[in-house]
Amino acid sequence: MLAPFSRTALRGSPLSHSGTRTRICLPRIIRAPTNHHHEQRRTLIAAPKPGDGPLLERRSDRELPNISQKSHWRKTLPLFAALVAAASLAIFNYQKLSSPVVAGTLYALRTSPKARAALGDEIYFAAQIPWIRGGMNQLHGRIDIRFAVKGTKDEGTMRFVSHRATPRGVFETMEWSLEMADGRRIDLLEDGDPFRAMTGAVEPEEDEITTRGYRK
Repeated sequence: MLAPFSRTALRGSPLSHSGTRTRICLPRIIRAPTNHHHEQRRTLIAAPKPGDGPLLERRSDRELPNISQKSHWRKTLPLFAALVAAASLAIFNYQKLSSPVVAGTLYALRTSPKARAALGDEIYFAAQIPWIRGGMNQLHGRIDIRFAVKGTKDEGTMRFVSHRATPRGVFETMEWSLEMADGRRIDLLEDGDPFRAMTGAVEPEEDEITTRGYRK
């Protein structure tokens, strides 16, 4: 801080016209007293809590929220694995359900006299969301499926097993049966194999097998 100028008149000064001497004082710097105990400080603002509403403004001196050191992946990882497994099973089941093999066996079951006598009319899947159990690998020639069916009289489980001996051969039905709810088992192949007739497969004759690949 600068002090104001001051003039002092001294008598007998040669610089003065009136017989007085003038003394000019330079401005002095006055230091203001400092007090570190009275400095203004801003208080910290607490971190937002759940339910406080949207954060419209963030100040630089806001207190940071507490970060939890507990990891939740041990709880969420099993749940994620279960969801992935359930989705995979549902996809595979839908693939088997939309296969022509399932549609063909259900059609053959509706036209079978033994199946109609045991189940009744309007034969269809027993569950609203059918679950096809077993495996179906047409590339390697192995089909073994079973699913629940129902009619107007009773319910049961149909099983269909078919194998293919050679890659260029035809599927041969090994088992086509119907197990009723009371434990009775009905062999539906006793009246013939309807799947061979549906596919139009014809067994090659013995002479054709022996002379295949040779010229006469």
